[in-house]
Amino acid sequence: MFDDEALRRPPHPNPPPPAAKEDGAAQRLVERYREVVAEFSVTGLPPMQTAHWLMKPPRSVKGTWEEPKEAGEWLGFQLAEAAPRFAAQADREVTRLVLLVKAAVMRLTWGGDVSLGHYLNGTQFHSVALVTCSPNRSSPELLCPLK
Repeated sequence: MFDDEALRRPPHPNPPPPAAKEDGAAQRLVERYREVVAEFSVTGLPPMQTAHWLMKPPRSVKGTWEEPKEAGEWLGFQLAEAAPRFAAQADREVTRLVLLVKAAVMRLTWGGDVSLGHYLNGTQFHSVALVTCSPNRSSPELLCPLK
């Protein structure tokens, strides 16, 4: 899942040049570019850069908050719900989770984004992100998906 990096990055604004039929490698590049254009905005894979969540469709948004503290409360619920399945015992510790939420609220307060991930028992990965917008600090050109 996470090893398909192309689907975790927005497509380059300049597509590759059209390929001649006899150039198989160039044709594969064009096909891959088309796949990324079609899939990036709809895939649930976390983007490489947290701000690129703003390029996803509004249905990807799980909530919006005016205040960092409210977003932190939501984050706390997400972590508490997933924590029993965290693969690492240390990641399940309540004190650690509280500190993660407090750090997230502080980061949101100055306009930073938050992206957390934990391996779960088995082969799954829990990913959660809080992204500021209007404007986003690292990508001010990206608009909020719900505005």
